[in-house]
Amino acid sequence: MHDYNCSRLTPTSFILNGVPGLESVHIWISLPFCSMYLATVLGNCGLLYLIYLEESLHRPMYYFLALLSFTDIVQCTSIVPKMLCIFWFDLKEINFNACLIQMFFLHTFTGMESGVLMLMALDRYVAICYPLRYTTILTNSVVFKAGLFTFLRGVMLIIPFTLLTKRLPYCKGNIISHTYCDHMSVAKLSCGNVKVNAIYGLMVALLIGGFDILCITVSYTMILQAVVSLSSADARQKAFSTCTAHICAIIITYVPAFFTFFTHRFGGHTIPHSVHILVANLYLLLPPTLNPIVYGIKTKQIQEGILKLFLSKKLLKKEIKVNPNVMREDHFHQ
Repeated sequence: MHDYNCSRLTPTSFILNGVPGLESVHIWISLPFCSMYLATVLGNCGLLYLIYLEESLHRPMYYFLALLSFTDIVQCTSIVPKMLCIFWFDLKEINFNACLIQMFFLHTFTGMESGVLMLMALDRYVAICYPLRYTTILTNSVVFKAGLFTFLRGVMLIIPFTLLTKRLPYCKGNIISHTYCDHMSVAKLSCGNVKVNAIYGLMVALLIGGFDILCITVSYTMILQAVVSLSSADARQKAFSTCTAHICAIIITYVPAFFTFFTHRFGGHTIPHSVHILVANLYLLLPPTLNPIVYGIKTKQIQEGILKLFLSKKLLKKEIKVNPNVMREDHFHQ
């Protein structure tokens, strides 16, 4: 099972062991994960299509939402297909370089999701505190640059992860007790000094997660001050309702993240390893699954866009039934 290049102490491949101790129920475990992945892809692709199609959604808030949907799709796709191969077909082997690539995409887009939530908080701050200057402050150029900065921040901070991991000598085996290649899960198989990896990992967590949470906290503190100062109760409710969906997105993203972090750090001996792995997977899959649902339920403009899209399709079908030449005429004019 162990396949090494002894001259460099680098395995040509790793073995992803899935959920150790629960091998007999891998098929059953795969069902909710597969369902969540399908819901993620369908929900977020539907949201991207709606934002692209509906002109009333061509605003900074929805551009950031589109970026969040794209991030969620890439993040889930980086881990779920391989996870399902482990659960369904017992295909546990992953090439060393493929493992590093998976690690890069996973950590880059996890960090990017946090960054997008931070940008969305700043968007809500500008919309509520400076409503008359909203369109002049958050222009398309600013939105694009903010999104690009968030992506490049993730890439530049995560590239050293792969380089630090690649340089390590591996002599503790090549079996990873997980469903995907996580930075520290891979580093722990090394017989070299992983202190640099651990310190850098903590620095990245602070630079991305810590900075984003600080910006979100400051933004909502100022939003709360602005909302409370409004004289009308209706105005206060209307202003704060525009933040409801984003607050829900923050909760479903950061609560599982904190739970995973603290159980891993302080519950390592009392909580079974299989539970750690399942929670880590839920932490990555739950927010992308729920985000489109939350925004669909809590955002009136998205609801109106969905209704408009379906009604226009129904009207077109009725018109085609009444007059079959409509499609031909449309095709001729195009």
